Amino acid sequence: MFDDTIIAISTPFEFGGIGIVRLSGKNSLRIAKTLFKPKKGSIQPRYVLLGTLFNPGKKEPFEEAFLTYFPSPNSYTKEDVVEISCHGSPVILEEIVRLGIKQGARHAQPGEFTLRAYINGRIDIIQAEAINDLIRASSLKQAKISYKQMSGSLSKKIKTLRDRLIDTLSKIEARLEFPDENLNLPQKTIADSLEKAIETAEQLIKSYDLGKSLSEGLKIAIVGRTNVGKSTLFNTLLEKKRAIVTPYPGTTRDYLSEKIKIKDSTFTLLDMAGHGIPQHPVEKEGIKKSEELARQADGILLLLDSSRPETGDDRFLLKKYGKNRTILIFNKIDLSEKMDVENILSSFPDRTSVKISALKKKNIHDLKETIYSEFVKTKETGDEVILHLRQKLLLEDILDALKSGRESFYKGFPEEIYAEEVRKSIPLISQLTGEIRSDDIIENIFSRFCIGK
Repeated sequence: MFDDTIIAISTPFEFGGIGIVRLSGKNSLRIAKTLFKPKKGSIQPRYVLLGTLFNPGKKEPFEEAFLTYFPSPNSYTKEDVVEISCHGSPVILEEIVRLGIKQGARHAQPGEFTLRAYINGRIDIIQAEAINDLIRASSLKQAKISYKQMSGSLSKKIKTLRDRLIDTLSKIEARLEFPDENLNLPQKTIADSLEKAIETAEQLIKSYDLGKSLSEGLKIAIVGRTNVGKSTLFNTLLEKKRAIVTPYPGTTRDYLSEKIKIKDSTFTLLDMAGHGIPQHPVEKEGIKKSEELARQADGILLLLDSSRPETGDDRFLLKKYGKNRTILIFNKIDLSEKMDVENILSSFPDRTSVKISALKKKNIHDLKETIYSEFVKTKETGDEVILHLRQKLLLEDILDALKSGRESFYKGFPEEIYAEEVRKSIPLISQLTGEIRSDDIIENIFSRFCIGK
C-alpha cells in the first residue's frame, strides 16, 4: 500500500549504550546494503549479523553495528523491515538516517511504523493505542494492561460483542425475509444477547475511571471557603511545601497544580482560591477560576473547618458540590469541634467523609485511601480497562443504541424496529476497532507517537 521506504531513530535521542535505526518499505534492504558491509557471511532473514557502517560516497567506515532483516509479511509493519543496532551516540544515529535518506528513504512521521502496521492489517486501532500506552506507561499496572491490549485482549472482547450482535441481527433478518420458513428464534435468545452486550459495554465504560487514573491522572480539586486549610492540605498530601501558607484569608489567588501517586494511580491536585467575599480584583478572578476548575475536575475534596461553626459559605459549597463526586473533609480535628458534623453528614448520607488535621498530618493515610477508593472504581471493572476517552465516548454511543433496542424489544415493538436500533451499534463498534477509518481520528492517534515507533 505504501510505495516509499521510511527511516528513523527508534531509541530515545540521547547518549546511550545502544541505539537503533529502523527502515520499513520495499527498498529497506537495498538501502541498508549501501551502508552496511558484513564482517562475515551474508544477510539472512531474522538473523543478527555483525558488520561495518560506512559512507557509500566516500567508502569511509565510521561505526561497527548489527543488522537484522525482517522480510514482508513477517515484520512489525508487514513490509520489509531492517533494524541497525549500534552505539547510542546521537551523532552516529543521525548520520545513519542522513545517509539512508540520501540513498532514497524518507524520514518517518510520528507513529508511522505503527500506522503502517495498522493500515496493512497487522493490528487494529485499539492495539495501536495500546502500543503507545505501553511505551508511555507510568506504572507497572498500566504497562500490564497495555501489554494485554497490545496482544489483542480488548479487541477480542469487542469482536465477540460485535459477532454476538451480528448473529442475532442475522437471525432476525432471516426471519423477516423468509416468513414462510417458520425460522425459530426464541425471545429469550434475543433478550440474552442484548443483555450480555449491554453488560459488556457498561463494564468497559465503568473501567474508564481506573484507566484514566493510570494513564493520565484524575484531576482532584480542593474546594472550601477561605482560610480552612486548603493549602496546608495540599502541601501535606504532596509531602512538600509547594503552596504558601499564612493565617490570612485570601493568600491563594491563582491555582496550583501538582501530581501525586496513590497506589498505582496518578492524581493531579488543584489548590485554588477559597470561596468568600473577595478583597481584591485579583482574588475575585481567582475565585471565578476556582469555580471553573472545580466544574471540570474528576473529583472534589470539600474542606470544612470543624473548629468553627458552619457558615453561609460552607452551606453554599455543600449545596453546590454535595451531590457531585465529592469527599467531605472535616479539618482541624486537633482543635475542639464546634461544627455540627453529624447534622451535615445526615444531610448528605451518600457522601464519603473523613476527619483530619492537615497541619498535624492526622488521618492523612486514611484520606489517601479514601481518595483512591472513591475516585478509582476498581471493584466495578472487569478483566479489561479502557484508557482512552475516544473509546469511552464510542462505547457510550454503542450503549445508547443497545438500550434503545432493548426498550423497543421489551415494549413489544415489531422486530424491524428494535433490530434497526441495535443495528446502529455495528458501525460504532467498527469505528472503535478502526475497521471504519476516520482520517482525523487516525491523525490524532498517531501524532502522539514518537518518531521511530
